[in-house]
Amino acid sequence: MNTRSFIHQSSIVDERVSLGNGCKVWHFTHILSGSVIGNNCSFGQNCVVGPNIKMGNNCKVQNNVSIYEGVECEDDVFLGPSMVFTNVINPRAFINRRGEFKKTLLKRGCSIGANVTIVCGIVIGKYAFIGAGSVVIKDVPDFALVVGNPARQIGWVDKAGLRLEFDKNGIARDSFDNTQYKLNHSTLEVIYAD
Repeated sequence: MNTRSFIHQSSIVDERVSLGNGCKVWHFTHILSGSVIGNNCSFGQNCVVGPNIKMGNNCKVQNNVSIYEGVECEDDVFLGPSMVFTNVINPRAFINRRGEFKKTLLKRGCSIGANVTIVCGIVIGKYAFIGAGSVVIKDVPDFALVVGNPARQIGWVDKAGLRLEFDKNGIARDSFDNTQYKLNHSTLEVIYAD
């Protein structure tokens, strides 16, 4: 742990935690042993992280989020208030299934809305956007906009989280950095990046 991060006095950061520079750990949050947290991450009030979580740089975790073992977040991931991860497909209180944790990967820049539930064992693609209250039960493509229960794709978003609008040739431009995308059937291809 470094000295360039803020940890509120009500929070607990266990031994054997790697906490990057510039992190903020707010009220009543617990980061468990073995977790590796990148630089400039923020954890809101009443979060639980770990054990053994890997989190990239510049991630923002809002209030009341528990990040269970098996979850990995790449850089720039946003986790909205009270969203939920699972790590076992068929939990039972009377059966120990610690050896059955499924990996859930959140790729760079994705955003997870408030009160979303993410069932374990899936991948959320780069810059994907999961609408508030959704229940995600399968992989989400890069740049996809998904909503509902179960979550279904209703469009595409750019790096700024704005809905992509395609011209008659199936081309859209990213409002954040002018990257150009082409819609090819049900996949989005990057055709030009600055």
